Amino acid sequence: MKRNILLIALLFLGLGYANAQKRTMSKQVTSYVNPLLGTATLWDPKDLGFVPTYRSWGAEVFPGASLPNAMVQLTPVSKFHSGSGYQYEDTVIYGFAHTSKGHWNLCNIPLMPASGSDFTADNYQSPYSHKKESAHPGYYQVYLPRYGINVELTSTLRTAFHKYTYKSNINKKLIADLSMSNEGVRSWKINQEGNNVLSGFQQTGEKIYFYAVSNHQITAIDTLTSTIIPSQGRGGQGRQAGPKKTPVISFADAAKPLELQIGFSYVSVENAKANLKREMLGKSFGQVRTEATNTWNDLLGKIQVTGGTERQKGIFYSCLYRSFLWPVLRSDANGDFTDASGKVVNKGFNYYTEPSMWDDYRNKDVLLGMLAPKVLNDVIQSMIDKGKIGGFMPTFFHGDHASPIIAGSYLRGLRGYDVKGAYDLMLKNATVEGTRKYVDEYNAKGYIAEDAVEKPTLGTVRKAAVTKTLEYAYDDYATALLAKELGDMKSYDMLMKRTGNYKNVFNPQTGFMQGRLADGSWVKNFDPGFVYYEYMYREANAWESTFFAPHDPKGMISLYGTKSAAEKKLDDMYTTPYDGREAANMSGFIGNYCHGNQPDHSTTYYYYFVDKQPKAQMYLDSIMNHYYDMGKHKLAYAGMDDAGEMSAWFVYNAMGFYTFSPADPNYIVSVPLFDKVTLNLGAKPTTIIKKGKGRKITNIAWNDKKVDGYFIDDADLKKGKTLTITTQ
Repeated sequence: MKRNILLIALLFLGLGYANAQKRTMSKQVTSYVNPLLGTATLWDPKDLGFVPTYRSWGAEVFPGASLPNAMVQLTPVSKFHSGSGYQYEDTVIYGFAHTSKGHWNLCNIPLMPASGSDFTADNYQSPYSHKKESAHPGYYQVYLPRYGINVELTSTLRTAFHKYTYKSNINKKLIADLSMSNEGVRSWKINQEGNNVLSGFQQTGEKIYFYAVSNHQITAIDTLTSTIIPSQGRGGQGRQAGPKKTPVISFADAAKPLELQIGFSYVSVENAKANLKREMLGKSFGQVRTEATNTWNDLLGKIQVTGGTERQKGIFYSCLYRSFLWPVLRSDANGDFTDASGKVVNKGFNYYTEPSMWDDYRNKDVLLGMLAPKVLNDVIQSMIDKGKIGGFMPTFFHGDHASPIIAGSYLRGLRGYDVKGAYDLMLKNATVEGTRKYVDEYNAKGYIAEDAVEKPTLGTVRKAAVTKTLEYAYDDYATALLAKELGDMKSYDMLMKRTGNYKNVFNPQTGFMQGRLADGSWVKNFDPGFVYYEYMYREANAWESTFFAPHDPKGMISLYGTKSAAEKKLDDMYTTPYDGREAANMSGFIGNYCHGNQPDHSTTYYYYFVDKQPKAQMYLDSIMNHYYDMGKHKLAYAGMDDAGEMSAWFVYNAMGFYTFSPADPNYIVSVPLFDKVTLNLGAKPTTIIKKGKGRKITNIAWNDKKVDGYFIDDADLKKGKTLTITTQ
């Protein structure tokens, strides 16, 4: 009996040690993350591919404190109406906002600590130095020399913690410039409640409420009047007329840092207060920061890497971190949220914003489902909820890419939502004019006809008909997969016939996907190197758009007649110099391959289908090595991160597999950056081992059982097996 007790005790000690060891290992992970990676801008023509006449688009990411997919992104604002509100090359800070993404929107409720009275409504910003700035997952710090204040920020899912350490403990102020955000501000309000509470809201498109508790007594709220009428801002939907009014809150003198704990809600001030009470009140700054660090460690620690350089690990974990900041939470701790019709409801799941579907359906949403399945499950439920209210499955920006997200997730085993309701909406998108623009024409002709424009320019806006045709063919394929899974074979057959529509915009004379007119003729004066934002192609040229048929890569290759002819076309893409046209959202070129935007992010893998996998790996290695820590400060991406898509591209390829067709529950294998990758996805860890130093894959095996071809199944990835990738 004593022996059994001893064994049990040793077992529990062993489990405790194992958990402690795992925690210790995972704590090392956040030390590799640099939230400033992606905040810098490229200026060198060699990096951009053209001579810039204005600031190009960088990754447009924010460096501030946030938890994974949280409601709150507490971040510095160095420039309003910029991508994320922060640009590394800027020299001043205007305040600290509570929402950010990277698409010239949000930056709600900016607050700026100050001292004394030597500031105005139009001049209150402080210079700052990167030497006195630091950022870590869940934490941001900067010193403001104008006011002698050290700012520290941390956060929870729905709350923010500001800690301001003043050089002087007198004349402490807080500037609440609620007339400003990255969008046009319609209205705002701020109230004092009791001795130390502020509450109110700011409304741009959405209305966001706040409830703030200070550890100092509030002595006054004064108002500064601007001499300038603020601009509406990119994406704004109106603003208040006339010069802006800026509240300034004064606090009683106290010989300790000023601390603000702020709850937020998209429902009400009362819910913001409840969120604050639930998540933060009663905790110290250090406690909240530690909890934030642990949350990130637990998530990022699901992937452990061995081997590789310190630089590679830094980029890898920084990209993994960046992949989990969008979409973001919109429901409160009690489950309340404001739905698409404007009603306050509670449906028992966490409500999220839509993913940036045109961009991140390619990889990031699959990664989200892999490491945070509960979050993606609720994201899909949120999309279905919006679709049932609006009548169509929602989309984002371009295409109809809720279809591959939902179909791919369902086939990977994520099923905690109304899949029949989702499928009905997806099928409606595919067959009824609505979310899919020109779908009637697409269904009738098998392609979308482009308009005849005599001299189209970069900014010409028409149908982006080639891109839509290619993407609708793939979205049909994704919807067909779900139709088959649900037993709707009639719709499956109908949709599968349409998946070959991509071939209808392939011009065999030019070897490119090319615009066709309504009479079936090709768009004349065709230049495959000319970039368009929305003519024939969406944010791309013909080179970047042509190799897109991830559901039918062999069919795509067959359009060229032979594998050698297709290989030559791929070679030409990477070796034909980009002609130097300036486009703000395109940079980072290898020939005419553009890594700075999404349309061609799967093109490199087509080398696999012409039997030249090593050539694909050569370009994959080059992209990973050159395009993620660029520029003077090694803090610039080749282009926009687009809510984590570029980051997720790196994460997958560094691990040695990629979501070539995200609607399919499989991955194409590449050569990992690391000698060993451990994925903690289920009861047992899955291990990926790289054997050999070469870039040619000679064998792929699960537990020593050879895999035919280059694809592995998602189901195998979750079974705790060992994947060995042998190279020479």
